[in-house]
Amino acid sequence: MPHIYQLFKGLEAKASAEIFTELLQGQQFRLERIVSTGQATAADTWYDQDEDEWVILLSGKACLHFADEAQAHELLPGDYVFIPAHCRHRVTWTDPEQISVWLALHIKAEPGKQHFTAPCKDAVNS
Repeated sequence: MPHIYQLFKGLEAKASAEIFTELLQGQQFRLERIVSTGQATAADTWYDQDEDEWVILLSGKACLHFADEAQAHELLPGDYVFIPAHCRHRVTWTDPEQISVWLALHIKAEPGKQHFTAPCKDAVNS
């Protein structure tokens, strides 16, 4: 029998670190909720993931920066982005005044096979 869960239940108003909660996992994917309350990626640190990632900001505000771009992109609720595997990126800022909730879908990338057509530098849909 299916269970019904509440995505916004149990959110902390201020946590010392981002909170990652795995919601669902399959052989080729992993879906997680990320809760940010003012955190950012450490300076001069870039994520360089082996998986493709599709992420949407559901609440709050954030800035996402890609290594091959000069400017970071501000994200508002409803903004989403596809980040291909090995597209170096970082979160430069999340709003410390409100809770930012993200959903991130991580998809196993297969060498030589492109699942999606969004190029890294055009990844932000704004």
